[in-house]
Amino acid sequence: MSKNAFETNIPLCLGGMKRLERLDLSHINWFGGIPEELAMSSSLTHLRLSNTSLVGKISHTIFHLINSLIELFLDGNKLEGQLSFHSLNNSESLEVLDVSDNDFSGELPAWLWNKTYLRILDLSRNHFEGPIPFELCNLVYLGFLDLSTNHFSGIIPSCSSLQKMKHVHLAQNELSGTLSDSLFNSSSLVTLDLSENNLTGRIPDWNSRLLDLSVLLLKGNQLSGEIPLHLCRLQSLSILDLSQNKLSGHVPSCLSNLTLKPRSEKSSVDARYYRADSFDYVLEDMGLTIYYLTKDYWGSVLQLLTFYPLTFEEEEIQISTKGATYTYKGNILDLLSAIDLSCNQFTGIIPPALGNLSEIRGLNLSQNNLTGRIPSTFSKLKQIESLDLSYNNLIGRIPSELTELTALEIFTVAHNNLSGPLPDRKAQFGTYDESSYKGNSLLCGPPLNKSCNEGGSLGTPCAASSEEEDGDFYMSFTVSYAIIFLTTVIVLYINPHWKRACYYFVVDSLGRLPCFRRNL
Repeated sequence: MSKNAFETNIPLCLGGMKRLERLDLSHINWFGGIPEELAMSSSLTHLRLSNTSLVGKISHTIFHLINSLIELFLDGNKLEGQLSFHSLNNSESLEVLDVSDNDFSGELPAWLWNKTYLRILDLSRNHFEGPIPFELCNLVYLGFLDLSTNHFSGIIPSCSSLQKMKHVHLAQNELSGTLSDSLFNSSSLVTLDLSENNLTGRIPDWNSRLLDLSVLLLKGNQLSGEIPLHLCRLQSLSILDLSQNKLSGHVPSCLSNLTLKPRSEKSSVDARYYRADSFDYVLEDMGLTIYYLTKDYWGSVLQLLTFYPLTFEEEEIQISTKGATYTYKGNILDLLSAIDLSCNQFTGIIPPALGNLSEIRGLNLSQNNLTGRIPSTFSKLKQIESLDLSYNNLIGRIPSELTELTALEIFTVAHNNLSGPLPDRKAQFGTYDESSYKGNSLLCGPPLNKSCNEGGSLGTPCAASSEEEDGDFYMSFTVSYAIIFLTTVIVLYINPHWKRACYYFVVDSLGRLPCFRRNL
């Protein structure tokens, strides 16, 4: 019944359907809250009430459904209160629980850790608080965990038992301590998002295990030290965000070894599983129910082992690129590749080898202490859409070869020490205004208001003429001083009277000078 325009409460009679297994009432503006009559259904195994404008607290009775449900979706509502119900039994049937984007609060309930068959747990965008319990390690089948945008604090628990984990989202909390190796011990991990916490210390060595890691987001912490070289050996890595930390040292040239190839694993969460107690394979995206029946040679109808689609969720991440923060999900995330090292303390030059990242879509090295020139090898970044090198100490000209980057939508080198004429205003470079170049007083040419022909010279005429004038002044001063000095020496040598007068003047001025007198 999803995605309709009903204007009523959720029908109470739905709870009386004794053989109803799957109920989808999502994306409808239902009035009121969740009726307790739904809890009367003993057959209901899949309940989806996503984005239904439901408000208020959930009654104790409704949560008894969790003892029989396989999937429960309450995301995108205005539900509030706590989830701490102590009378729930230890049923292990629940495999998907999504209560994200509500107003739930309090600490995580103890009954949650008894649901050992949980595959997807999404509690994001609520007001949960307190530590993340170590009992999380009991959920050995967990493949997707999202606790982001809450008020969790303390350290991240160490769970070496979570070997099926693929996607971990703990961003925008108050987590502290150093990064733990154990929680991320799963060789199947694809996404790790720990952004905007209070994590400290160095980035640990994960390369020997996280061979499938595709998305690593550590933005907005207090991490320090250099970028470990082992990150260069994560061949599946395509999105790396280390911005807004205290990292230092040089930008490793070995980052050019990353292939940044598209991967579908980083955009979806597939919770499909086999069940032998149903005929149907529901194609949720098409709204169809197809019955798979077959007959053997004697005409008997045999029940097939069928495939429940159940949950095929889209992975979602936030990336800062093109001067803003965007949320990416679905197929576009498959193709996205980006490296963000901005707002750190990196020094040294930009490695020319980074020009080998031919698949990269976004590169942000801004707000560091990088020196040297912009590598002309960046002209090989044919897929790049956003390049931010602002707020560094870069010198020299902007390579004219960059005009070959026809996909480059955002380009900024503002607040550096660049000089010389700007690249020709062709292709994408014809779209950038002076804000892309501000803070570089020695740049000239359109779209800036400074002509490169001032003073009758090309290049950086203002700087050149100034240097020439300074050189002429110092040369004239040196020659004049030498002439005056030699003239004085000659006059004193020829005329003894002036020689004695000069001597007594110096002695009277400087006091007794015996060494000078003896030599004289």
